Amino acid sequence: MNTITSYPQCRIVPMRLLGPDTTKRLLDRIVTVPGIRRILLNGQNIPLLVPYGPARGTLNTTNLRKTIEISGNTVDLHVQVGTITLEIEDPSVVGRVRAICDDFFVDFSCYVQEGRFMKTQPSLVDYAKYGPQADSSVIGLVDPRRKEKPAFIRPLGDRVCGGFEL
Repeated sequence: MNTITSYPQCRIVPMRLLGPDTTKRLLDRIVTVPGIRRILLNGQNIPLLVPYGPARGTLNTTNLRKTIEISGNTVDLHVQVGTITLEIEDPSVVGRVRAICDDFFVDFSCYVQEGRFMKTQPSLVDYAKYGPQADSSVIGLVDPRRKEKPAFIRPLGDRVCGGFEL
């Protein structure tokens, strides 16, 4: 099953990195919009263990690495979100997403870009990671170094919102 390449995409770029609570509140609003196929969260990784310095190898005690609940699904958020990329069913969804962002971002600004931001066809990495029968919902969400699979959010109702690569 291949991903159709004609699906439009948009990207939300806030002027600051988002913490887990802000990300949860924004995603709770975004997943209610019908017509969103997949969501990709990008940002600065927050490691489980301190990677360098005198505390190297010890547990990284930070409140930025949390488990959040979106639409009744739990997601381990281990990035500080910098961009949110959406694959949508039609361009009219961008207006609704833009309205949500204009209402949500009052303390600092953000902008919504339209274009092509995630892969739509399987690559060699997708084939190596998931095989020839890869689920089309994970195409473009693959990080070859990650051991965990992307988190999938199943919104309430019949429509399906795609995976989160965290």
